Amino acid sequence: MTKLSREIVSLMVMEFGTEEVLTKLSDPYWFQALGCVLGFDWHSSGVTTTVCGAIKEGLKGLEGELGLYVAGGKGKVSRKTPEQICEHAERHCVDVDPAKLVYASRMSAKVDNTAVQDGYQLYHHVFAFDRSGNWAVIQQGMNDENGWARRYHWLSSGVTDFVCEPHAAICSDSKGQLTLNMVAGEAGDSRQTSAELANQPVENLIREIKRMQELTLPRHHEVLISDLKPKSLEKTLLKAYECQPANFQELLETQGVGPKSIRALAMIADIVYGSAACTRDPAKFSFAHGGKDGFPYPVDKKLYDRSISTIKRAVEKAKVGDMEKVEAIRRLGRFYEID
Repeated sequence: MTKLSREIVSLMVMEFGTEEVLTKLSDPYWFQALGCVLGFDWHSSGVTTTVCGAIKEGLKGLEGELGLYVAGGKGKVSRKTPEQICEHAERHCVDVDPAKLVYASRMSAKVDNTAVQDGYQLYHHVFAFDRSGNWAVIQQGMNDENGWARRYHWLSSGVTDFVCEPHAAICSDSKGQLTLNMVAGEAGDSRQTSAELANQPVENLIREIKRMQELTLPRHHEVLISDLKPKSLEKTLLKAYECQPANFQELLETQGVGPKSIRALAMIADIVYGSAACTRDPAKFSFAHGGKDGFPYPVDKKLYDRSISTIKRAVEKAKVGDMEKVEAIRRLGRFYEID
């Protein structure tokens, strides 16, 4: 998978440029199709970590030549993303301040773990970028209760606001009622009111939370007052108050502000001030070499190796001006196009 992904990405960069590769990676259907071409199971959550890992490993040593870089990964490796971004930027003279890329990486993770509370805990974060500062994020969360995974795609060209409909797509087979979706377009009032509340003295907020816990609400109410623990929230809300965030994005940036703090502020904004919290689920959304689970047939290793060498030879010849094989691949693509 590492070898084939290296040749596919190299050919794509040569044909379409790095920005188009990032655009494709942000498309959940294309990404899933790439996993199938590489021989992974179409229905397995492991396709995300495996495909990202194969691309990252496959591009090692080619980053300078291609101008395409991949940072992050699964588990502990994901926490090294900022460090790896800075290493690539320093080594390959990226034409953008690496601090901006690190910020984009951190905010995309903060949004999907804190502002979108859909029951999926992030465990995988990959940040791909090019010399011009274009970037894409592929991250995945796991729901411990039902075992389902959910993939979140971001693309820099589509992010005009980190906290208002910032995703290129969210891919999930399971859709349900959300606890909280603070990046929904219709949650603008809730975001604004939450940020304004964070500027109020903490004792005022704690008092409101305690008052709400005395209210009798319908059983179907989405706001779960019982989840709030005033004592544990006080310290975090104090940090937010000291920072005096000007808007929701700055509130989200505040160190220590996590899902419980955001939920508390959204609840106060909803119940006390009528700024409704949004609970809309944000999720929007054939094998070439067989699948490792044997469906629709076991991976044909000879065919797989032949695909690798065919694309590799095409790329190598194109580098010296011989475009015959690349043109042949183009013709095949046009032949199989569906109107």
